[in-house]
Amino acid sequence: MPKLSIAVIGAGAAGLIAAGTAASLGADVLLFETNPKVGRKIYITGKGRCNVTNNCETSNILANIPVNPRFLYSALGNFNAQDTMNFFESLGVPLKTERGNRVFPISDKASDIVDALFSYVKKQGVKIVFHTVNDVLEHQNGFLIKTDDKQFTVDRVIIATGGASYPATGSTGDGYRFAKNFSHSIVSPRPSLVPLVEKGDTCQKLMGLSLKNVRLTALENNKKIFEDFGEMLFTHFGVSGPLVLSASAHMRHFGSKDYKILIDLKPALDDKTLDKRLLNDFEKYKNSDFINALCELLPRKLIPVIIEFAGINPHTKVHSITKAQRASLSKLIKAFPVEISGARPISEAIVTTGGVNVKEINPKTMESKKKTGLYFAGEVIDVDAYTGGFNLQIAWSTGRLAGISASKRNGDE
Repeated sequence: MPKLSIAVIGAGAAGLIAAGTAASLGADVLLFETNPKVGRKIYITGKGRCNVTNNCETSNILANIPVNPRFLYSALGNFNAQDTMNFFESLGVPLKTERGNRVFPISDKASDIVDALFSYVKKQGVKIVFHTVNDVLEHQNGFLIKTDDKQFTVDRVIIATGGASYPATGSTGDGYRFAKNFSHSIVSPRPSLVPLVEKGDTCQKLMGLSLKNVRLTALENNKKIFEDFGEMLFTHFGVSGPLVLSASAHMRHFGSKDYKILIDLKPALDDKTLDKRLLNDFEKYKNSDFINALCELLPRKLIPVIIEFAGINPHTKVHSITKAQRASLSKLIKAFPVEISGARPISEAIVTTGGVNVKEINPKTMESKKKTGLYFAGEVIDVDAYTGGFNLQIAWSTGRLAGISASKRNGDE
């Protein structure tokens, strides 16, 4: 009996594991990649270190997937975070777990993950075609894959092209177009895990200032929608950094709803303790100008901005500061506000929210409900998660399941 032929479109995280899995199960696999190297987007994950997964129970992973988590029950049940860690360590990449259960290669090199996957697919006999796929069409009992100068016919296709974020890595939204060829509907792609743009110019004054160990609360129409503790950064357009990227995943209605973030600059101090700290500092600097009294409490760049927000003359002598003014300052330190007008473009997003409608994909196999033999994996599907390795786990799990399912002949268990 001739081997099943499978085309995997896209050699990112989902595509690489799908191709390797299908080939390991006996299929003849062609892996198409538009870039001259595989895994282009993997190289930039985790600031170049590659946050492989999150070392936690599947229930915790699902809790960190705000969009269509139920769709992923089977995929994550089939290949969970522990399976991912075992898989990469079996490929010779030792891993470590850091704060927030984030998993990285011990080497801190994303290239080690890419190299391991590349060796894996080559060892399984996958043929890599470094050409852009222009179209995927129905052809007799299978599919026709068109590149600029060649055509390929295959029995099955796995679309793992990514979303529309970071187009320089090859995620240009082509997968949506291929899906539409088979009557799939696309949930409109939008940026997620993306820097945020402020309404005013406060952040511009603070550009380059990085904050660690702060608490960020995001509000939608003054209702809390997100809160976490960690790091963030002020930029010329607004705010960025891990806390902000996670918060952005909850901000989905710019234009129709108002968004604001509040930064607790001293989360370790409650109101009473902070007031005591202010009184101590004020006593120490009682004969100084107010602007010089906060140098031990706040980053230098933040002091004039905080004082401006508090409405206190920076040259007021510290011993003249009233109790009301001190309370105003304390309130700002515990909830420094930034009004948000929108998100940066989808091209700057870490992941895309939106994609192929999950109602049209069988969650137990990743096969299209519209076209037999067509499968989807990774970010091209309308699923996305917060930062922390969860999005890559979605890629590994859906890619693995698509590879297994596509390599089965009809009637196979």
